[in-house]
Amino acid sequence: MKIGVLASQGAFIEHITLLRQLDAETVPVRLPRELKGLDGLIIPGGESTTISKLMSAYNLMGKISEMAKEGLPLFGTCAGMIMMAKHITGNGSPSLGLMDINVRRNAFGRQVDSFETDLHIPVLGEMSFPAVFIRAPVIEHCAKGVEIIAQLNDGKIVAAREGKMLVSAFHPELTSDMRFHKYFLEIISSTK
Repeated sequence: MKIGVLASQGAFIEHITLLRQLDAETVPVRLPRELKGLDGLIIPGGESTTISKLMSAYNLMGKISEMAKEGLPLFGTCAGMIMMAKHITGNGSPSLGLMDINVRRNAFGRQVDSFETDLHIPVLGEMSFPAVFIRAPVIEHCAKGVEIIAQLNDGKIVAAREGKMLVSAFHPELTSDMRFHKYFLEIISSTK
């Protein structure tokens, strides 16, 4: 299994490190030719406006969108979730527009409002997941067919899945808990 991690900007090294610990062949993706032969792609957290500009500058936007529509599994964390959303509140930058969710950027405030919390995520098992939120977005609405995977205690949606697409508002790559990445690899394996 060969997983690409978009390496334009943001927390891509942490994703690569974690995937390699799970024995997944992992490659950084900066150019369209590096998308060839991938079984899945992760779009990491970072700054969504910068990621959008770099994806456009390096002609990745159209190619990733096309491959996702053809069935390439995608996993977006934080800014990656914003990049995958069809509808974005508080952003004028282009996105891939793939997942039928409405996302609000910086939903929890500024950098100083970042936080960590334990989340109950049934698809990962009984043990809570240590979620790290950094200037995080939130899913305001999911269309029919989008499965809500995790919510905060106040009901805010922070992770979802639509077919082969998975998103989280938090950064699972910044913890030592590999279950979210394992879940993505299981999605890929089950759809091959």
